[in-house]
Amino acid sequence: MKKNMGSADRVIRLLIAAVIGVLYYTGTVSGTLGIVLLILAGVFILTSFISFCPLYAPFGLSTCNMRE
Repeated sequence: MKKNMGSADRVIRLLIAAVIGVLYYTGTVSGTLGIVLLILAGVFILTSFISFCPLYAPFGLSTCNMRE
């Protein structure tokens, strides 16, 4: 897997995952929506740690800095 996520993209995904986690554990979101958002947060955390987004690959997108 070639990295296709830059550091800004990774930080934003981690912040979104943290907000979703806080909203779920404070009871603001619950039920089916809460579970779906927790799964999404898990995907955001996983993709942030491996610096690869599978949805970027088919479209040829990359937010990481190109080094020459």
